[in-house]
Amino acid sequence: MPAPILPLIDAVTHWPARGALIGLDLGTKTIGVAVSDPDRRLATGVETIQRKAFKADAARLLAISGERHAAGFVLGLPINMDGSEGPRAQSTRAFARNLSNLTDLAIGLWDERLSTAAVERELIGMDVSRARRADVIDEHAAIFILQGALDRLKKLRGDA
Repeated sequence: MPAPILPLIDAVTHWPARGALIGLDLGTKTIGVAVSDPDRRLATGVETIQRKAFKADAARLLAISGERHAAGFVLGLPINMDGSEGPRAQSTRAFARNLSNLTDLAIGLWDERLSTAAVERELIGMDVSRARRADVIDEHAAIFILQGALDRLKKLRGDA
């Protein structure tokens, strides 16, 4: 049976109270990967995967989730500014469906509107070169996505 794919606030009911979450920023050429601590307070970057075939990409993600003893995945869902879903969101949903067939870890979808733009501005503000930004932007976007999701979950728990 495939893992459930749900909005973040619904996916949390399928995760244990503790355990790392893996955050993903799906690009066309790369996948940015971040991980939380077991208490889900802080997101840190893990790596940027150069996309190949789905099976190879999924195998690496599942290996990371095993190494980190992950409780679930958080995928950034690129929703348009008007709230509609375009081709990139459909592609993310398809990736989530395919990944859900390979794992029993619930997948939470989190609105990632403007995450890459925010990270780009932050890196420019830190005077990071264009070439270096290209190398790290997806991993940093994954951190931004996962930290936003963690902050939302913290607020839902009433810890804020």
